[in-house]
Amino acid sequence: MAGAIQPLRWDGEALLLLDQTRLPHEERWLRCVTVEEVAAAIREMRVRGAPAIGLAAAAGMALAAAEAAREGRDLAEALQQAGSTLGATRPTAVNLYWALDRAWEVARTAHDPRDAAERLRRLVAELLDRQRESDLAIAEHGAALLPPGARVLTHCNTGALATGGYGTALGIVRRAHELGKLAIVYVDESRPRLQGARLTAWELLRAGVPFRLIVDAAASSLIARGMVDAVVVGADRIAANGDVANKIGTLALALAASRYGIPFFVAAPLSTFDPATPSGASIEIEERDAEEVLYVGKERVAPEGSAVFNPAFDVTPAALVTAIVTEAGVVSSPVGERLHALAGELVPRRHS
Repeated sequence: MAGAIQPLRWDGEALLLLDQTRLPHEERWLRCVTVEEVAAAIREMRVRGAPAIGLAAAAGMALAAAEAAREGRDLAEALQQAGSTLGATRPTAVNLYWALDRAWEVARTAHDPRDAAERLRRLVAELLDRQRESDLAIAEHGAALLPPGARVLTHCNTGALATGGYGTALGIVRRAHELGKLAIVYVDESRPRLQGARLTAWELLRAGVPFRLIVDAAASSLIARGMVDAVVVGADRIAANGDVANKIGTLALALAASRYGIPFFVAAPLSTFDPATPSGASIEIEERDAEEVLYVGKERVAPEGSAVFNPAFDVTPAALVTAIVTEAGVVSSPVGERLHALAGELVPRRHS
């Protein structure tokens, strides 16, 4: 597969991460062998994107079980502590809690700490494989929704860097390009951390996909001028009613798409659906460090004494979502009811 990226690697003893804070200028790998190192990588956004965060959290639980087995510690206590540490890193991304729940379920059936550690090692490898399969299915379903010669607008980064696989929204873009259906993709810079400019552009260059980088403020103008056929974004959490939490700036794109009559698609695995959260109003919105706004790179751009409000996500109401593309198929309105049917008993229990 041209331009293939494997930003998360698991060797059973350590989690290897491509440090996304160094991209696009340096491809630097981190080797995480403790829960604390995994948690720091998530918190500092060295690994990011809801599915990738979930995979990293599962690896953190496996490392905690292995350490407990080596040191003769109580397994339940070690996993409880690890779950609390990992669960506090990025509160909006529900895949994190989903992965912690999966780890608890696997560990609960083990005969002893060594057995639990081995089962959790296998779980991480299994989840990585499943994520790749899920991403490819999302890409196929989503690409089928786009017209020939599609001009697509996307936001933040939703490629392999965000999932550990092929990508969700960006996977759809890549697949459309492979099928000859894509004319161009417009990439928002995605302030304040510039995931679009730093990460999505890097991935698209590697994959040979034609794109144009635009400032965030230009997006609605492009939509109004008829230059965009569809908006395709990812999600960090989807509430029971179909409301979508995603990178700050997503709501503005949904409003513009609705006003000018173009489809607004959300691409996400079913693990991002959270039936335990009734609506977007119940989603905790992470507020990040003021320095992300005060600085661009190492250069301060605001005067000393400037106060900052820096929410990392916003919530797009389900009514503005044309369809949600999952590995099991495309879900259109009423989104919440149909996601419930697909997700079945997938209810995060918040072991943190």
